[in-house]
Amino acid sequence: MFGTLDALFAATVFFVGGHFLLSSQALRDPAVRFLGAQGFTTVYSLAMTGALLWLVLAYGTAPAIPVWYPPIELYWIPTVLNALAAILVVAGVTTRSPTLVGGDQRAADLGPEDPAPGILRITRHPFLWGTTLWAFSHLCVNGDAASMVVFAGLLILSVGGMVHIDLKRQRQMGAGWGPIQLTTSLVPFAALIARRTRMDWKGLGLWRPVLGLAVYAAVMHLHPWLIGVSALPPH
Repeated sequence: MFGTLDALFAATVFFVGGHFLLSSQALRDPAVRFLGAQGFTTVYSLAMTGALLWLVLAYGTAPAIPVWYPPIELYWIPTVLNALAAILVVAGVTTRSPTLVGGDQRAADLGPEDPAPGILRITRHPFLWGTTLWAFSHLCVNGDAASMVVFAGLLILSVGGMVHIDLKRQRQMGAGWGPIQLTTSLVPFAALIARRTRMDWKGLGLWRPVLGLAVYAAVMHLHPWLIGVSALPPH
């Protein structure tokens, strides 16, 4: 289960595929009928927590096999993108959103007059766009096989998750999904550029970007102790 690329690949497939499989209509609906909504949520959470632990341990024990050597210039990509990623993640988890866990019920609280507050005017998937930028930026600067497997898997999960959630919410919410889909976009800024909505600066608030940058600064500072390497571009 550990110490080889095969084990890491299996852990990545289990973690990424498990998210899509367990939340698919074909499996989720009968499971909810059998376990109940809360029971299914508990089983899902335990399974994915176990899968994440397996992934982390498998990554930590995987052999270091270089595939390519990223040029120094590429190291500026995570330096810039991860600041944006931190802002998106913080804004995403602190904003009421129909695309978060339990979002089909949360959408009813927003109401049709304001279906997309704050960061959702930029994209209805701020959290997943944050993880997308994070995974992509790490792919740019990690040329070993183990890192490429993990970060490619997380990139697939993040991008595919957006499409998967949209399809699931459309099925769950029916006509209630219409106002959200109309005033938001999966692709950042698309709804704003098309003038289907206007930016809600008050709903975004200054504190969310500030907190996001503070989280980014803390992670950059702690990166050598947490991961073992500096997150800053090499000199």
